[in-house]
Amino acid sequence: MVEVREWTRDDTARLFRVPTADDDKYARGVVALRTGSPAYPGAAVLGVEAAWRTGAGFVRYVGAERVADAVLARRPETVAGADVGRSRIDAWVIGSGTDPTDRDDAEQAALEAIVAGDAAVVIDAGALDLAGKARAPFLVTPHAREFARLQEQLGISTSEEDRASAARRTADRVGGTVLLKGARTLIASPDGGVIAVDAGTGWLATAGTGDVLAGVLGAVLAANQGRPIAEVAAAGAWIHGQAGRVAAGMSDGGTGHPIVAMDVAAALPQAIADVLA
Repeated sequence: MVEVREWTRDDTARLFRVPTADDDKYARGVVALRTGSPAYPGAAVLGVEAAWRTGAGFVRYVGAERVADAVLARRPETVAGADVGRSRIDAWVIGSGTDPTDRDDAEQAALEAIVAGDAAVVIDAGALDLAGKARAPFLVTPHAREFARLQEQLGISTSEEDRASAARRTADRVGGTVLLKGARTLIASPDGGVIAVDAGTGWLATAGTGDVLAGVLGAVLAANQGRPIAEVAAAGAWIHGQAGRVAAGMSDGGTGHPIVAMDVAAALPQAIADVLA
């Protein structure tokens, strides 16, 4: 059995801070998202919304024109374009709302350049197949079915070992941090550590909340450069779970109520205010 560290509210508080008079938008982190697709534009909208709501100082979006239009209609603060050139980027989010079977040569080259770069990368959903090519610091964010496919790609047998051991072994094989989503989210790093984060509420089991989580993780990574990615990921997962509880009306207990993904994104500022308090 792998030793598992339980992540707490106090742990999360160490990775969030109130901006000072000396901060500008760049000091608060620059996040770029190459997510969404004409088939799933909402994934990009949700991820960008979440990155802003988590406190990013600057958010860029790179993607298809139709998707960029949807992003800008919701969040006009976003800088959208087909290329970032030499622009500063502290963290990337890729893969949400995409299908690798629809990826053309130009998109493949662009994504491979991102995972071979210097900025930390959140590799989600449709980009998980690129994890084996990553040279940048990275975090993969599979749910259970995606995790099984990732293990298959890496040649790892899906034995009856516990989730923590499986996450730990996969992190070692892929050479990066693994965030295995679930009611009890597990974060495993190649150095052998595993962190557990309770998701907050079962009401989060609804379409789009994973896209929100990806945006949260991108923002927290951008604001915490140099910190261990596993701890940053745990803080992001915790604040996402807390936002789910806030959105579902469970801050003071109770059974809560149904929510949609945008409710979770909208609740992020309150969840952060709670942890800062």
